[in-house]
Amino acid sequence: MKNKIPLHFFLMCCIFFIAALACNAQTNLSTPTSTAAVLPTMAPPNPPLRFPSMTKQKAGAPASLPETRSDQAGDPDSSIDAHKKMVPGGDTFVNDLYERPFNTNTMDTYFPNYDIVDTQGFKDDTWGYATITLSGLDVNNHLSGKYGVEIDLDRNGRGDFLILASKPSSTDWTRRGVQAWKDANGDVGGTVPIVADTDTTGDGYETLVFNQGKSDFPGGAWVRISPDDPKTVDLAFMLDMLGNPTSFMMGAWAGSDASLNPAQFDFNDHMTHIQAGDPDPSMQVYPLKGLSEIDNTCRLAIGFVPTGNEPGVCNGIPPKKPASAGVADVPDVPDVPGTTQQHHPPKKLVMK
Repeated sequence: MKNKIPLHFFLMCCIFFIAALACNAQTNLSTPTSTAAVLPTMAPPNPPLRFPSMTKQKAGAPASLPETRSDQAGDPDSSIDAHKKMVPGGDTFVNDLYERPFNTNTMDTYFPNYDIVDTQGFKDDTWGYATITLSGLDVNNHLSGKYGVEIDLDRNGRGDFLILASKPSSTDWTRRGVQAWKDANGDVGGTVPIVADTDTTGDGYETLVFNQGKSDFPGGAWVRISPDDPKTVDLAFMLDMLGNPTSFMMGAWAGSDASLNPAQFDFNDHMTHIQAGDPDPSMQVYPLKGLSEIDNTCRLAIGFVPTGNEPGVCNGIPPKKPASAGVADVPDVPDVPGTTQQHHPPKKLVMK
């Protein structure tokens, strides 16, 4: 006879078996949650690499000026005769030399901050440099004008680049207020470079290639007030921006915002001597009229020894006026530029 399992014992076994299954299921259900907590977070895909254009340069500021200058020239100080409403020399309109740091017509306001008295040029493998020393500051003790250099790459008297800095105020290098213009169509200088022409319809420096850091050459040009002299403006420009020239001529400019208009270069090709006036009382076209509040210098020789035949070079031979050229009719103009600009050969500077 078989033994019978009591009913209550069978029911208890079933309860224990169901409870065990429930615990095991709960454990298995919790496992994915625990595993998910330790899985590493997937990083987003890497952004596409951005490669800089090979034509652009880093915007690093220039260093100090080189110890050895390339060239230097003095320019008349018009403060000497400012009370007489005249200049001591240096202005020859027909040969693109101007000494006009006065207001128009009355010439009763002299602007020492537009009056260049000295300029120097420097060059290293990366940068070209210029210093422009003014007779003084404006009535607020600032340099509130425009200051710049005109660069002639092939030494033919026809400018190729114009670099201008407006209202420099810091002794640290900055691109603020600095522009570089290019004469892309080659019409600066008119028919005969330097010499006044009457048949010019050019547009001067028409192409803006650098504007306060906005350029294919973001580090292209910089300005500062000299740490050693509050009346001196230092300019630096990357030679890459100019096509890496080994030599060039460079003349300094100073004036008001209105007077230094890139589109009006050369000034003596865009107006006659009568329209421009003259700062010399002995001239029939005195006083200043359409061209005032402006000064420039002869052109320095950077990276080469001048022969004196380069148009516009300091202490050079005055340019000839060919009979076939449309040269402006100018009364009582001397054949030789009436300038007291002094040219000095390169020398090593004692840096402070």
